[in-house]
Amino acid sequence: MKEFILTDTPTENAVLVGLITPEQNETKLKEYLDELEFLADTAGISAVRRFTQRLEAPHPVTFVGSGKLQDIRNFIEDENHAVSMVIFDDELSPKQLRNIEALLKVKILDRTSLILDIFASRAQTAHAKTQVELAQYNYMLPRLKRLWTHLERQSGGGSSGFRMRGPGETQLETDRRIILQKISKLKEDLKEIDKQKATQRNNRGKLVRVALVGYTNVGKSTLMNLLSKSEVFAENKLFATLDTTVRKVTIHNLAFLLSDTVGFIRKLPTELIESFKSTLDEVREADLLVHVVDISHPAFEEQLEVVTQTLNDIAKEEKPAIIVFNKIDAFSYIPKDEDDLTPRTKANIPLDELKKTWMSRLHENCVFISAQKKQNIEELKDLLYNKTKEIHIQRFPYNDFLFQEYEEICTEN
Repeated sequence: MKEFILTDTPTENAVLVGLITPEQNETKLKEYLDELEFLADTAGISAVRRFTQRLEAPHPVTFVGSGKLQDIRNFIEDENHAVSMVIFDDELSPKQLRNIEALLKVKILDRTSLILDIFASRAQTAHAKTQVELAQYNYMLPRLKRLWTHLERQSGGGSSGFRMRGPGETQLETDRRIILQKISKLKEDLKEIDKQKATQRNNRGKLVRVALVGYTNVGKSTLMNLLSKSEVFAENKLFATLDTTVRKVTIHNLAFLLSDTVGFIRKLPTELIESFKSTLDEVREADLLVHVVDISHPAFEEQLEVVTQTLNDIAKEEKPAIIVFNKIDAFSYIPKDEDDLTPRTKANIPLDELKKTWMSRLHENCVFISAQKKQNIEELKDLLYNKTKEIHIQRFPYNDFLFQEYEEICTEN
């Protein structure tokens, strides 16, 4: 059985497929498909067409109805479109994968396998690579019949080996045993890496720990670079950051540790949540969370809720937090009332006006900034200083007089 092979491939054309259901209206589906297209673009895939269907629930055999599946097949068979892949917005069952692939005869991905594909291409350190590989094997195990053969891969392509097709029935039980052994080995490897990470965290001393959290592509790495004056990789792609980066930051006279963590996303695969729990130890052990929100995104409220819910599942306890509404330079008017059909328009709203909006009441401590344009960064620094100072004084109360003396000097000057 061959291992995962990371390769560079030319851009492939794909169609996207999603459902309108009682739980997911047409507006919501458009947002999800927009995000799916962004995911595809991040993976080097060009989305050339979208297919949607209104159903009470996904079809248990083919996800969409047979008529819609035939429409997709007709579109694929038109050579002018050069479509080699179909991406479904929801996770497909092994049965659905087999049936869809048998009819369409192209590579089939769902949201989970696409995200895993991106993670595989983005992982740089041994820690991230081990976590991604574990997530891949956990995803593959119930789909073993479709994905693997013992002797060779029937067809390949893609950075992580998911863009393939062909039955995997040869030596099925042998492959299942091999994968289970690999999963066990990867879990043991992660335990060792986690011990090393824990030692590193303990060696950082008693500095206050601050963690940047948020939805993917909201500007966490850009903010990290701005505050720490470092060069953390940042780009306008989803999941630009997989490995946790920690930098020492000093604001006024107070030093603290700032960590940049992996971004969250809607419909985040269970395999990734389980595999990346160790990476998110930085979140669990942080003294203060800085929740970065892309205020220019039309669904930023839902993104905020997704991150908040995921944090609750990870941390298991409420932590002091700051909400940073980023990208105010790209902010558009967003009505609070969902029935308000006023078109979204670009608006240079003054900071004082933003602070009076309903958004400022979403959290006790919030600030509006643009990390890209370096707008209102001083207010953010002051808020960070005050919050970390409170934590520091609680931890080292005998140092309180040092802060008071420093502030008196600043006031006099």
